[in-house]
Amino acid sequence: MYRIHKKTKLYQDMYSMWIEASEVAKKVQAGQFVILMTREKGERIPLTVADFDRNRGLVQIVFQVVGKTTDELSCFGEGDYLYSFIGPLGRKSEIDYFGTVVVVGGGTGIACIYPIARNLKEAGNRVIAILGARTKELIIMEEELRKVSDELIITTDDGSYGRKGLVTNALQEKLDQDTSIRKIWAIGPPIMMKVTTDLARLYSVAIVVSLNTIMVDGTGMCGSCRVSIGGETKFVCTDGPEFDGYLVNWEEFIHRNYRYCTEEEVAWQHYREKIGCIRDKEN
Repeated sequence: MYRIHKKTKLYQDMYSMWIEASEVAKKVQAGQFVILMTREKGERIPLTVADFDRNRGLVQIVFQVVGKTTDELSCFGEGDYLYSFIGPLGRKSEIDYFGTVVVVGGGTGIACIYPIARNLKEAGNRVIAILGARTKELIIMEEELRKVSDELIITTDDGSYGRKGLVTNALQEKLDQDTSIRKIWAIGPPIMMKVTTDLARLYSVAIVVSLNTIMVDGTGMCGSCRVSIGGETKFVCTDGPEFDGYLVNWEEFIHRNYRYCTEEEVAWQHYREKIGCIRDKEN
């Protein structure tokens, strides 16, 4: 059982949790993920690690309520226990000295990009961070990323904070201005990563994306997370989650990611009608 050490409501249906998981905290690296279960007969869901504290044995996850299990997870409070919290899973980010790099985070992908940005900075890179969300309230971990970035750019769809527009608008401007940019990391909604990859290709800049596929066991046995990378079948759980953005079959990836939308909505609706919870445990 894994105790929730700290819970923070970031905005409406977006939460941060620090989980007591000492064995995971000892080994996890930037780019890796965990699979958790809220209860014994619950669903297994993958979440990329947002941060970790090895000394205190804590792992941070950030999630948005998008279905039954994240809805249920949001009802857990500090002191509650998760049934399982397995990790670290997947391959760690390949961090090296490249020179000038850009990290692009959209939505909850901002949390996932943070440990990567921190490691890139520690490796001596000049780090430009571009964060994007629909509104000001959905911009998360701004201060954390500001501390590990040489330049921080914020965009919002409605112009309520930072620049009005998309992360790709800001990225294109930087690529036009700075020819020293050598590599890009992009994490966020599938369509955001695809469009960012298309833009990087125009400038011949390498790009790494982190794929958030449907996943069950997380060890390569079930095949649910398979994707086509450079014409070959890969498993996100064991071969990823990070891949060369140029090689991803984006049409297939996006299509497969939404193939259970109807079933997920039915399960979520049943949970809300028959079970539900009261979210009054936030501190």
